[in-house]
Amino acid sequence: MTDRNSLAQEVGAAFRDHGLTAAITALIGGTIALLASVARKAFTNDAMLARLDRELLTERNRIERQRAEDRKTDADRLARIEADIHAMRALMFEAFQRGGGD
Repeated sequence: MTDRNSLAQEVGAAFRDHGLTAAITALIGGTIALLASVARKAFTNDAMLARLDRELLTERNRIERQRAEDRKTDADRLARIEADIHAMRALMFEAFQRGGGD
């Protein structure tokens, strides 16, 4: 609203000081400046959204890599636990086999 008030004030001052032609020129110039401001803000917002999209994609990729690495670590640990359980079963079976033969 401040831009519109200042635009109207500029047009009024130009009309008082220099006549109708200057007022029309000020009106056109002010309108172009206002449109440029709106366009700049729109392009800035688009650029910001594009940057946020890129950052979000990068963060998603990083998280997905971390999850994959965590899943691999968990799978390796589970495999070691299963191998230890299997080795313990074999050891206990062998111990019972020897104990029963005495």
